[in-house]
Amino acid sequence: DEVVVGTPTANRGREEIEGLIGFFVNMLPVRVELSGAPTVAELLARVRERALGAQHHQDIPFEQVVELVHPARSMAHAPLFQAMFTWQNAPGGGAGLPGLALAPMGPAEPSDRPGAGPVASAPSAQATAHVALSLTLFERGGRIGGSVTYAAALFERETVERYVGYLWRVLEGMVADETRRVNRLEIVPEDERRLMVKEWNRTDAVDPSETCVHALFEAQVERAPDAEAVVFERDRLTYAALNAAANRVARRLRAAGVGPEARVGVMLERSAELVVALLAVLKAGGAYLPLDPALPAARRAALAADAGAAVLVTREPALEGFAGTIVSPAETDGEDGSDLGLDVPAAALAYVIYTSGSTGTPKGVGVAHAEAAAHCRAAAAAYGLTPADRVLQFAAVGFDVSLEQLLAPLAAGACVVMRGSEVPTPLELARQAAEQGMSVVNPPTAYWHQLAADPDALELLARSVRLVIAGGEAMSPAAAREWASGPAAGVRLLNGYGPTEAVVTCTAYDVPPTLPEGAVHVPVGRPLPGRAAYVLDGWGEPAPLGVPGELCIGGTLARGYLGRPAATAAAFVPDPFSPAPGARMYRTGDRARWLAAGELEFLGRRDHQVKVRGYRIEPGEIEARLAEHPGVREAVVLAREDAPGDRRLVAYVVGEETAGAEALRAHLGETLPAYMVPAAYVRLEQLPLTPIGKLDRRALPAPEGDAHAAREYEAPVGKVEEALAEIWAELLGVERVGRGDDFFMLGGHSLLAVQMISRVRQAMEVEFALRAVFEKPVLSALAERILHLRLARFDPETLARLAQLVREPGAQAT
Repeated sequence: DEVVVGTPTANRGREEIEGLIGFFVNMLPVRVELSGAPTVAELLARVRERALGAQHHQDIPFEQVVELVHPARSMAHAPLFQAMFTWQNAPGGGAGLPGLALAPMGPAEPSDRPGAGPVASAPSAQATAHVALSLTLFERGGRIGGSVTYAAALFERETVERYVGYLWRVLEGMVADETRRVNRLEIVPEDERRLMVKEWNRTDAVDPSETCVHALFEAQVERAPDAEAVVFERDRLTYAALNAAANRVARRLRAAGVGPEARVGVMLERSAELVVALLAVLKAGGAYLPLDPALPAARRAALAADAGAAVLVTREPALEGFAGTIVSPAETDGEDGSDLGLDVPAAALAYVIYTSGSTGTPKGVGVAHAEAAAHCRAAAAAYGLTPADRVLQFAAVGFDVSLEQLLAPLAAGACVVMRGSEVPTPLELARQAAEQGMSVVNPPTAYWHQLAADPDALELLARSVRLVIAGGEAMSPAAAREWASGPAAGVRLLNGYGPTEAVVTCTAYDVPPTLPEGAVHVPVGRPLPGRAAYVLDGWGEPAPLGVPGELCIGGTLARGYLGRPAATAAAFVPDPFSPAPGARMYRTGDRARWLAAGELEFLGRRDHQVKVRGYRIEPGEIEARLAEHPGVREAVVLAREDAPGDRRLVAYVVGEETAGAEALRAHLGETLPAYMVPAAYVRLEQLPLTPIGKLDRRALPAPEGDAHAAREYEAPVGKVEEALAEIWAELLGVERVGRGDDFFMLGGHSLLAVQMISRVRQAMEVEFALRAVFEKPVLSALAERILHLRLARFDPETLARLAQLVREPGAQAT
């Protein structure tokens, strides 16, 4: 809404500088407001008023202004402003110095290029840019010329020349119509607009015929009935066996009244039976609603009620308050296993997945059969899936990428290899990949970072895997470089991006063997087949190349939010760039920009929504649950990354002393999934505010020791406890860990537990499953488990001798 421009002004008269040599200008910051979308004439009036007003204060030294404003200082940029404009209107001749001939140096002559505006000057003797961008203009011979000086560390010459072209187009528009509003001035040239809107969205078209995922799967059954379809631990199902099992459950669902638009809750543990149930719901014409058994019971019941699920597929006891029909996959043996042959409408709902909601309640994203099938075909084309592939199924079924890991491979005739019930360590995953001959692995980015840091795991992984797709969070450029230089250098690596509303992955970037050393972000690439990506400014126009804007996705999209027409209308808007009648695009709320090479670069959120360990989280939903605690008056939740690569949720609360970390964690655990429960809780007397009364998020302090649910400190006993406590303290970012502390109460989670297991393996040469951490989360208990595992490596005679030593007087049991 505003621009700060620095204008150098002379602060001494010519008669005062005889005999002096120096820099006789004073920087004058000028704030020019663009709010309210003024017309060209109104903007010029504002600028004139501000510039003349600033002249009244030109004798105040710029350094004094900086001292009074007290901005955050940085060696990376100048204070107050980083762009400067100079209008050289001093009379010719300048100061005369006896015995010296003076001539101007730097600004280029006005260009003779037809229709040309100001251009970047030829190289001059100036070696240092005092600000990021500086535009100098002058009048000579009835024409205006000038130069641009730029910081070469920040800008390429081509970028600055492009900026000058934008300025020229704006000036042309201003001259053409002074009544036009400035936000409607055309900046982007037509050829650049066509490049970003059309050329970079020319993806390979997917099969336009509308069909359903289960129809694609049934075609593969007919093609290769005996091919392996699903592997889970010891269970193996061929395409024919999986199809028959799904048909039997589908018939039971039809008998329960399931048809188009009917929502069916699926509450099953990770298993081959889970895949059977999902396919069965689709075959019956309904829409599956994943209900993870690990979720709090209250949340599962709330999701089922909000979705209007009247049927539940489960082996578990019924949901609290659920009055619908229960279908158990184990009780369908008497049903017919042949295809149902139903004509399921492609426009009918296929699945509903809930995401965190900014209003305090989760939102159900509904996707139709046609769009689900379109993404399966797009993913198969982008990843090159064939019947020869064996694809890792990693994500929980309540996470949208599960569609890509389960249904896309089955629609392409590949085999789905499901990971175990627990999240494996990178080395365990690599062993499973090598043993099962996996060729495609699709983990969340946070897990991929751990994988990329484990050379032993990468060496095993590279034996069979040809493609790794990471997505869900920003990929670290440093980790990408490590990957390219390690044992997995020959494995193709994709960095994927896609919100649930845009039907899983919608853009992807083939990470090259080398990334520029100065790269801050790994791009998210170009759209997948059937998608379009636009970077738009605040008025819905394409942002200039390299300029951040809101990323909007066209093409294959979700239907909208279940039962929320207003929210759907706000997020899913008409696509003005598509020739297809009724085309829509989804406003992601993410900031991005087009790079010169035609790749998208993700730059974060426009609002407070965050991504933690691949999960999209609206802090407002957590804040709403915190406010329900009787001891909390105000609450704010944000994601902090106080240690590189370790992003965690932190809650800040104003309230009673009873609202401590342990009490609040337990309160949230009753209704929220584990990934939405903050790791730390900071109690404040009041929330920090900016001078205008808004919440000052930057002033919220980093959590300290008492922000975690730590027990009364008791020092670790013995070498194993001490070593384990040191590992915990480093991973969890706490000052010290006592033998009675709980890993998860200190802010730990499953991915950190995986890291911890890897470090214990390296430090103590002991391996144990993730289950052990959940069973023994207290430091002393887990250390005892580790000690038993170490002792198990000894032969009986050695163990007997150790027992004898322990019984000797003065021996320490540890």
